[in-house]
Amino acid sequence: MPHTTLIVPGFLGSGPTHWQSWIEAQLPGARRVADIDWERPILARWANAVRDAIDRAPGPVWVVAHSFGCLAAAVATADRPERVAGLMLVAPADPDRFTPTGLRDTATWRDGDSLARWIPRHTLAVPSLVVASTNDPWVRLSSAAYWADCWGSQLENIGPAGHINVESGHGPWPAGLQLLQRLQAASEDLPLGSIEDGAPPRRGRHSALARLRHRTRQIAGL
Repeated sequence: MPHTTLIVPGFLGSGPTHWQSWIEAQLPGARRVADIDWERPILARWANAVRDAIDRAPGPVWVVAHSFGCLAAAVATADRPERVAGLMLVAPADPDRFTPTGLRDTATWRDGDSLARWIPRHTLAVPSLVVASTNDPWVRLSSAAYWADCWGSQLENIGPAGHINVESGHGPWPAGLQLLQRLQAASEDLPLGSIEDGAPPRRGRHSALARLRHRTRQIAGL
């Protein structure tokens, strides 16, 4: 069965010189998630768009996400583990820097505002790799390691690589493509949604995405 590679950029998107655009051009059948306002990091909307793209794909989906897109990919995958072949999550943004309605205002910082409480903390039931660096301005390595552990992901520390974006020298990124191909090769014989941790995720109106949508509407007054 043919696989789709779904590219999920982060906050402000990934331009033509970004490694995600380069990988998209290298892989037949790769496509970029649509219907996202890259300048408004509202996780419920992003995760819904990723889930819709997963549902529309003709076969199993490999998700390649960056930064805030990693959080959207994690929430969407928690709803659709049976449709996702695997995840490569590069430089996942720290959810503590966001609220359900966007970037967190440090001037009015409140514990209850953090997006972290709405991110799945269980194994995502699919093969996954978190790629992180030691000097990422958007997330500490310890935070990336924590979320990798929650999701049952392998952690790949690539050293001082910044936010693993164009600014840190990651345009064409053959090493990143190799990491994806290595993960795919190691997982090719696994049935979809086969990795469990003994606590199946909630589905339907109790799912991570449904609860996040409800909270976002509450905050926004919608």
